Amino acid sequence: MGKSGIDKARRARLDILREAALHRHVAARLPEGFNGRWTRRQWAHVSLFATLAALVAAIVPGFSDSRHADGIAPAQARTTLALSLPPLSVAKLRGHAGDSWQIVHVERGQTLGSLFEDMDLPAATMHQLLEQPGAKQALTRMKPGTELAFDLPVDGKLRAFRFDRDETHRVEYTFDGDKLTEKVIERPTESRTVVISGTVGKSLFHSARKLGLSGGAINTLTDDIFKYDIDFNEDVASNDRFSVVVEQTWRDGELIRTGPVQAATFTVGGKLHSGFRFERNGKAEYFTADGRPLKKSFIRMPIPYARLTSSFGSRRHPVLGTVRQHKGVDYGASTGTPIMAAGDARVQFVGWKGGYGRAVILDHGRGYTTLYGHMSRFGEIKQGQKIPQGKVIGYVGMTGLATGPHLHYEFRINGVHRNPLSITMPPPEPLNGAALAQFRSQTSNALARIQSVEKVIYADAGAPPKKNKKA
Repeated sequence: MGKSGIDKARRARLDILREAALHRHVAARLPEGFNGRWTRRQWAHVSLFATLAALVAAIVPGFSDSRHADGIAPAQARTTLALSLPPLSVAKLRGHAGDSWQIVHVERGQTLGSLFEDMDLPAATMHQLLEQPGAKQALTRMKPGTELAFDLPVDGKLRAFRFDRDETHRVEYTFDGDKLTEKVIERPTESRTVVISGTVGKSLFHSARKLGLSGGAINTLTDDIFKYDIDFNEDVASNDRFSVVVEQTWRDGELIRTGPVQAATFTVGGKLHSGFRFERNGKAEYFTADGRPLKKSFIRMPIPYARLTSSFGSRRHPVLGTVRQHKGVDYGASTGTPIMAAGDARVQFVGWKGGYGRAVILDHGRGYTTLYGHMSRFGEIKQGQKIPQGKVIGYVGMTGLATGPHLHYEFRINGVHRNPLSITMPPPEPLNGAALAQFRSQTSNALARIQSVEKVIYADAGAPPKKNKKA
């Protein structure tokens, strides 16, 4: 008999034993003289038989059900349950418009074509849309964050499409076969001039953002208005205060745009600094309340946050080894660090200049010139070009007689070298005449707003602010 035959016979015997054990009628016979209490031997017999019965009941079904005689696993029994879905709204059942608008915000790199593809909409529908007057120009040059809306009913066909043409107009196209209907919806906006005030706390940026000031407005405070008077790395403390006047544009209860900073104050160590926006000769600048420009004619450091490695005066030259006059100051910085023009100027020289290596000389007028040496490369400038203060004119290097990457910076008045760290810089020219009158007219509202808020702030703080001169 083969092995499979032995297994079949064994399973058959086990089936018979299981059936006999499960269905046999057992008649209990009590021995003579039984007093109602079992002996230790009787308890042992009962325990043994109970254990054998449990083993048989557990093992035998495993052998019988694990495989069929042909070695193929039996099919599992499955049951299908019908689950009820939530009912559709009456609007969706009837296909009413407005029940299935999907709002999409364009991400960087996305196009109208990729959005149509993501929504499984045919390209023919998109081309039909772009054929409408003004649609192609608006929808092919979308910026990240642009809001689009698709009306997609249950059948998946595009029923309507809308986008904002500008801040006050929304365009909606309705599809009806080959016909397209355009509707322009007026969306009125509201402009509010507000004053945002607070304390620096642990971080000026974090505190100002929490109050609703935009990142661009914060940069205006630190990089344009107060950069000449406040060192935001060293001078500012957590309890110092700021107030900013901006114009906000609202639509349907949502802030959609914040305009430039119209006025601002910053109190550092009890000293009040203020600045007001005014356009002079078509260029926006910031002035004190009495019309003096906050922008200085020259910045002290052409490289922000650089370290001073060599001062003005007599020293031993690091390359030549001789003691000679150091006619400028050196700022250590890594190769490639941008170098800015110290003031508004005309480019006098760009090129190689002996021990200075790659160098730039700027003429600022009224006898003032500056020199920048040891550059690794030049910025986008050329000789004779007029450039504004802060323009990148080159990048830190170690060309010429230099032992490491740094900027050599010289300041000259009528050809005489002066120490740029100690010289009194010429003050910028203030507004006068008609320009001053126009400045006072434009800034009076912002000045009144910011002064009223400061009174409340400093009343709460227990210290009155320093008053500005009346404009």
